[in-house]
This record gives sequence, structure tokens and C-alpha cells, in this order.
Amino acid sequence: MEKKLELVYPCAWVYKIIGRNEAGLRAAVTQVLGARECLVVPSRTSSGGKYLCLDVELVVASAEERAAAFHAFKAHPEVMLVL
Repeated sequence: MEKKLELVYPCAWVYKIIGRNEAGLRAAVTQVLGARECLVVPSRTSSGGKYLCLDVELVVASAEERAAAFHAFKAHPEVMLVL
């Protein structure tokens, strides 16, 4: 049986966005979140240096807001994967 994630909103949430270019990923954060306050921290880089990950932490007010940001990151051309 699968357990549903139960969160109390508003809460802090971290998206891991993966792509090939840090400047492009940072531009994606700005385009998706606009002027919203968030913390962007470089996370990992692949052993060959082709891919990198940024952790994007922000406060989300609802499950809908959390999902909307996820889908917006996923649809951005600079973002290859969102976790």
C-alpha cells in the first residue's frame, strides 16, 4: 500500500534541478519563480562534468503551488530533470 505524502502548508520545499549549464539553470529559476524569495545552492556535478544539479529551496503555500513549480521547472528547456 502506497502512503500519501502529508505536509502541513506553508512549508519549505527543495527542488533538485539538473542540467548542463549553471547559468541556464539559474535563469530557469528566475523565469519559473520570478522575484520569489528562494535559496539556490550548487549541489553536485557529474564525474565527467557534463551535468550539474542546483538545490532550489523555497516556501510553498499549497500542494498545488508545489506541483505548479515542479511542472514549470520540468517544462523549462534548460532543465533536464527535476527531483
